[in-house]
Amino acid sequence: MAHHHHHHGTGKVLQWSFLATLAFVALETFAGIRSGSLALLSDAGHNFTDALAIGLALVAHYLQAKPADHVKTYGYHRAGVLAAFVNALTLVLIAFFIFWEAWQRLMHPVPVDSGVMLGVAAIALAMNGAIMLGLRRDKSDINIRAAFIHMLGDAVSAVAIIGGALLIRWTGWLPIDPVLSVLIGLMIIWTAWDIIKESLNVLLEGLPAGLELAKVTASMRQVEGVLDVHDLHIWSLGSAAHALSCHILIEDMPPSTSDAILKRLNEVLCEFRIHHTTVQFEHTRCLLSDMPCTIPVHAHHDHEHTH
Repeated sequence: MAHHHHHHGTGKVLQWSFLATLAFVALETFAGIRSGSLALLSDAGHNFTDALAIGLALVAHYLQAKPADHVKTYGYHRAGVLAAFVNALTLVLIAFFIFWEAWQRLMHPVPVDSGVMLGVAAIALAMNGAIMLGLRRDKSDINIRAAFIHMLGDAVSAVAIIGGALLIRWTGWLPIDPVLSVLIGLMIIWTAWDIIKESLNVLLEGLPAGLELAKVTASMRQVEGVLDVHDLHIWSLGSAAHALSCHILIEDMPPSTSDAILKRLNEVLCEFRIHHTTVQFEHTRCLLSDMPCTIPVHAHHDHEHTH
């Protein structure tokens, strides 16, 4: 019941965060156009990608809770990872658009209303802080973490815009507006890069972050009754669900006896947060175990041509 309540609570936070962020994007876009501030418009773009991040997180949050079926036999764990990957790529595209607009503003400075910048940035800081507080408890999920990091980035952007607005008011130096936009764009790329790396690693079924293949293999080989471990594969089903398959060489024994070895292996793997396992016991060495067993990869294809 506690898990269900936590899941429902996170969904509600995402719903309200999505609606609040969309409303603020409309406000910031209007304020940016009225004040002539590229920094506000850039931040509106950043906030829009945050709204997209939260929207995708919301969809993924419910998809990941759906049980497996006869088609999606692993369930929908990858939905959240795919959403995070798409969102991070969108952030990079937005950042390059900001760089282009900032260059145009540096070449042709435009007057800005520092008072509007200051007021809207203060609202942004309060809103992003509130959303971060709501999301902070569920940061183990890559998609929730992506939304949280975007909110953190926007909070920092808001602080920078407040500082920029004060500088413009005191000094009248207009280039500070496009300079702030470039800094916001760089921060967007910086926050997106880790999400791209981690989500792409999951989508390509790479080794989960924080795990070392040698350590997992060594721990499995220390289990009494295990003679060898090969054809070992570890991958992520989602941001927090890891899976493993392998071949285990043991002495020739009845299944009732080997059950104890299997139970101990699963206990060891649980310590590495690997809960979905497929273990194949063997009594004779795999013909390829010395290489070891691998998924074949063809570097090239030979073609025959008939003239």
